Amino acid sequence: MNGNLNQDTICALSTANGIGALGIIRLSGEKAIEIAQKCFKGNNLENVDSHTVHYGFIKDKEEAIDEVMVSVFKSPKTFTAEDSVEISFHGSPHISKKILEVLVKNGARLAKAGEFTMRAFLNGRIDLSQAESIADLIASENEASRKVALNQLKGGITKEISLLRGELLNFVSFVELELDFAEEDVEFADRTALSNLLNKIENKLTSLIESFKYGNAVKNGVEVAIIGKPNAGKSTLLNALLKEERAIVSSIAGTTRDTIEEVLHIKGNAFRFIDTAGLRETTDEIEKIGVQKAKEKIASAKILLYLYDEFDSSPQEVIDFIKEFERQDLKIILLHNKIDLNGGYFENEFDTKIKEELFPDVTNTILGISAKDTESVEVIKTELANYIDDLKDTESNVIITNQRHYEALKNSLIAIDNVKEAIKSKISTELLAYELRNALENLGEISGEFTNDEVLGNIFSKFCIGK
Repeated sequence: MNGNLNQDTICALSTANGIGALGIIRLSGEKAIEIAQKCFKGNNLENVDSHTVHYGFIKDKEEAIDEVMVSVFKSPKTFTAEDSVEISFHGSPHISKKILEVLVKNGARLAKAGEFTMRAFLNGRIDLSQAESIADLIASENEASRKVALNQLKGGITKEISLLRGELLNFVSFVELELDFAEEDVEFADRTALSNLLNKIENKLTSLIESFKYGNAVKNGVEVAIIGKPNAGKSTLLNALLKEERAIVSSIAGTTRDTIEEVLHIKGNAFRFIDTAGLRETTDEIEKIGVQKAKEKIASAKILLYLYDEFDSSPQEVIDFIKEFERQDLKIILLHNKIDLNGGYFENEFDTKIKEELFPDVTNTILGISAKDTESVEVIKTELANYIDDLKDTESNVIITNQRHYEALKNSLIAIDNVKEAIKSKISTELLAYELRNALENLGEISGEFTNDEVLGNIFSKFCIGK
């Protein structure tokens, strides 16, 4: 597969489409320098040193297309581990189109999505988890996701797994050797030492799997649903959080009919706030749809900000709502709103009854707020930031953000448990060897040591063209 994919020299625009000061077109492949030279008027690129930049013109036969700077990178010390060329030109979409046309005319072909990074993987320049981290780094929208993606690009996940996998491979070799001496009934692999290693691997896999909650929050942001009865102050709170009049605020009940979504970054992490329709029984068909959408958002949210006040709610209404929608992976923050109308917040019989009935644990809390008050907004932000900090409470320095890695780790854990059970049951060496090979393959899927064309195609198709 490697040779077939790398036969062609590929080219693509690597900067964003549209007008800009500069644009960059990349070539990679065996004939990258030769093809670039055919349309470059300047130094002879085939004779220059690697990692050098050269001034000249890109030409189509005798017609000059643009004044450019050409960077030459010779294998193997390049991103793809192949000869590569980067052409910096004036950032006109028309110029980029003309340069790509002349490169194709001289023997290159247009690259597919993610093909440069795929070549880097196939040529052993990076492993599969590093390749995926490149896409995550490009897509990062906040400081936390950037740091996690960069750590993965440095090979964090692979380093965690490869050492343990290497130790396991030694045991596999000994067990395979036992098969050659099956008639002599000998054991080269110390079963006790193997069990100890399996426990070590199991602990590491469990730690990595647990980090996915935090990693997923960092990568995709945390969905926060703002819920409550009509006129509970939901839209006022959203506007206060965003510091802009994003949602319509009115004394008329049922103003919000559809969901309103906005992203807010708190301490480097993204939170996707969703203002929903007020929860109540209604005969209005449009409002009914809004209420249904609100309930759907509750089902997908990770944090629930439930606003209520003692002027228009009863403790039992709050209790009934929480019991209807609470689930293990949902953090519920109860916001006793409109405390400015009472001269401040103090826990009274209203909230005491709620606490006594629900017996909330550390994931559930009641905050006295005024949605209009800046200080109250900061208290809510602190509570949300604490949610991220609690998720980060993991022994592993490596954070899992990728769904494929998460699934591969879970499958690896199952495979390790099967090996442990095989040792405990004292099954035949042949079956033990099978279970060990299965465990190795599952661990190898993370770095790409064991994979298939369909998986690779799916991963790299999500990249932008030119990367």
